[in-house]
Amino acid sequence: MNTLSNGDYVVFFIYFIIVSLYGYWIYKRKHNADATSKDYFLAEGSLTWWAIGASLIASNISAEQFIGTSGSAFKMGLAISTYEWMAAATLIIVAVFFIPIYLKNKIFTMPQFLNQRYNGTVAMVMAIFWLLLYIVVNLMSILYLGALAISGISGIDITVCITLLAIFAVFITLGGMKVIGYTDVIQVFVLILGGLVATYLALNLISEKSGTTGLWNGLTIMRTEAADHFHMIFKKDNANYMDMPGLSVLIGGMIIVNLNYWGCNQYITQRALGADLKTARAGLLFAAFLKLLMPVIVVLPGIAAYLLYQKGMFHQEMMSSKGIMDPNKAYPSLLNLLPTYLKGLSFAALTAAIVASLAGKANSIATIFTLDIYKKAINPEATEKSLVKLGKWSVVVAMALGVIMSLLIGEQLMGEGKQGFQYIQEYTGFVSPGIFAMFILGFFWKKATSNGALFATIGGFCFSVLFKFLPRFANLEWLNQFGFSKLNDKGVYEIPFIDRMGFVFLLCVLGMWIISKIDLAKGVKPNGLEIDASMFKPSRAFTAGALIVGGIIVALYSFFW
Repeated sequence: MNTLSNGDYVVFFIYFIIVSLYGYWIYKRKHNADATSKDYFLAEGSLTWWAIGASLIASNISAEQFIGTSGSAFKMGLAISTYEWMAAATLIIVAVFFIPIYLKNKIFTMPQFLNQRYNGTVAMVMAIFWLLLYIVVNLMSILYLGALAISGISGIDITVCITLLAIFAVFITLGGMKVIGYTDVIQVFVLILGGLVATYLALNLISEKSGTTGLWNGLTIMRTEAADHFHMIFKKDNANYMDMPGLSVLIGGMIIVNLNYWGCNQYITQRALGADLKTARAGLLFAAFLKLLMPVIVVLPGIAAYLLYQKGMFHQEMMSSKGIMDPNKAYPSLLNLLPTYLKGLSFAALTAAIVASLAGKANSIATIFTLDIYKKAINPEATEKSLVKLGKWSVVVAMALGVIMSLLIGEQLMGEGKQGFQYIQEYTGFVSPGIFAMFILGFFWKKATSNGALFATIGGFCFSVLFKFLPRFANLEWLNQFGFSKLNDKGVYEIPFIDRMGFVFLLCVLGMWIISKIDLAKGVKPNGLEIDASMFKPSRAFTAGALIVGGIIVALYSFFW
């Protein structure tokens, strides 16, 4: 039944009150009327390792995971977990190689890095790119998918859900990064607890349907009866190959997706940039361990919903208004089976994930607009107090734009049977190869010039668009023999978007190398970064933790290959 009982509302409001009061207490305890913009946006020196790690996960795990990833798990199975498990490995790489460079060079925002390493033009172009990406793709998708799920569970109109989510997120965001960081500790606890409850219910249901009891029996039955949903690497004849193209999820475009997201993304790195190196690394390692757990919460329920669907459940609940089976409704359909109080807990967990992610995204939007656009190009003489005030207004405006777009075009892009998670990944991938090429060469090749970076920024986007629409003008069947194209559902040979990102990245690196070489021949002197090889050496404790994470990932891929 798509309604919440009074008991469920009680549980939800307890969560709401606890988060709100704790956030207010943090704000009052740590608020300084003369706080600088960096203190407000980055919580400079205030977040502990566990707060950094929890905030990273709370901001990352949102509607696109609970709803989008579960929907993709319903359709393709465990393979979608590669986004989570590869992220765990990526967090280790970022902690060892990326964060030391940022902290050594006192980098607080990604456009600041580009300005310092290249020039103001590159930084400004990318600042605008990021603002558009965060608002048009991320903010809108989180609001729409989150509201879709909450509406499916509670029966509340989706427009009301979108509006209330935005208001709650603004309330949290206006307190600054300190409030976001510490309330995220509660949020991540609630979302993991609530997520585990949903997984428990799903596995128990499968056991009961087969005349047994127990979680292990449920998992065993699921692995036996939905065996095709427990492979991590797809072969070319798999119907889902376009979304997860074979080994590319290990050695191809997936690496670019993750390294760009976790290492070159204001929304994520912002949590660690205000800390010292030891604290930042510990926080990222903690986040890596939490990432290993995420498929239990967001993937297994989707596979369980698939099996229950095959057994005759959810047929009506998972139909869209146009009679199309909608994978995005898999997770809400499961939650609707929970008893009173537990349903309220899972509802709170889902809300926690959405609000935490919205708050983190809105804070990053405000940071980039205020520090990298307004202060740099519009009013360089702005006072710290005026920057903080403008940042708060930026949060409100960005959230309002997200609400408007989710109401106007959310359904067209992510509704009616579409995989919301794949939408986010594909359209973020239009800019990520160029961004990552610019960052990785900027880090480790001192000869990379600003003209080369500008090529990667604009050229990367243009190449992505070209590869996306190329099948309309050219027959790419010849690429099929190399495993780089596949017949899509429209009967056209298309390059999987993960492979497209790999190709675009290589083109951007090649273009940057050629242009930088030409610039060097003309006497252009690039701006190098301060790098000391000793800063890449991690502590023994971090190394031990990283080896454990790596060992678990190898074991998981070996077992579920």
